[in-house]
Amino acid sequence: MPLLQINNLQTFFRTPQGVARAVDGVSLQVGEGEVLGIVGESGCGKSVLALSILRLLPMPPAFFGGGEIRFQDKDLLAFSSDEIRGIRGDRISMIFQEPMTALNPVFTVGNQMMEVFRVHRSMGRADALEKAVEMLAKVGVPAPERRIREYPYQLSGGMRQRVMIAMALACRPALLLADEPTTALDVSIQAQILELMTGLKAELNTAILLITHDLGVVAEITRRVAVMYTGRIMEEAPTLDLFDTPLHPYTRGLLTSIPRADASFEIDSLTEIKGVVPSAAALPPGCHFEPRCPEAIPICRTQAPPLEEARPGHRVACWRAAHA
Repeated sequence: MPLLQINNLQTFFRTPQGVARAVDGVSLQVGEGEVLGIVGESGCGKSVLALSILRLLPMPPAFFGGGEIRFQDKDLLAFSSDEIRGIRGDRISMIFQEPMTALNPVFTVGNQMMEVFRVHRSMGRADALEKAVEMLAKVGVPAPERRIREYPYQLSGGMRQRVMIAMALACRPALLLADEPTTALDVSIQAQILELMTGLKAELNTAILLITHDLGVVAEITRRVAVMYTGRIMEEAPTLDLFDTPLHPYTRGLLTSIPRADASFEIDSLTEIKGVVPSAAALPPGCHFEPRCPEAIPICRTQAPPLEEARPGHRVACWRAAHA
């Protein structure tokens, strides 16, 4: 039984332009201790998917149109507000995209970390403070006894991200949702954060749902990867398989737009995916990628392709690829 199983999830938003289908029939699963990458351009629904799992979206305007989010074989969409609050930060934690906005600027790092232990572990102040210092030390924050008294603005971007990771892992969660955890960090700090996440995953056997647009990060730490576009999974495969033999034109477009670090690489060889991601409130009929696809055929304009297994462990939603 997978740790997390999402079945035909639909997360929509009511807007003045109509209903925006931000997550439109997503099905996927994550096993215990597994790292699954979710990739795609900005606006494809990756972050909405993560926020849906923890039911952190404002309702209204958001609403669930259908589906299930089964965590440890229990449907989170059926949980009461109190029950889902008991899950957040405990069995499921999240690293948000921008730690400067996720951390409260008017409370010290220590107060924010201590709250996790006091809410989920019913600790007293002294014990919570001791655990907070211990977690900061575990994620490599120097002089944690001093940092615990500082405010978020006094920390560097990399240090704030370490604090977010410490808070997320404080209660040893079974599942960590990491939304662009290395965004806006320089390359050396990115490498440290990724090394920290993989080391803690190995120690705690925490499963990670890694959301990113950085395919280099995906190649480094994930075992499987799902490619999202306009709220749908376009392709899902073992990471090495997807990088070696991508089947969907969108996946190939993403991969050929990445600079390579070898002597033969020339900047002119980079390609781009023409056009832009359509609005979730005005999606084209048929395959949503058809207006931008260089390989589209007539059926793509009128019928959405199902996500089918093209070969063992490799699913794709493409009329051409699935029957090639």
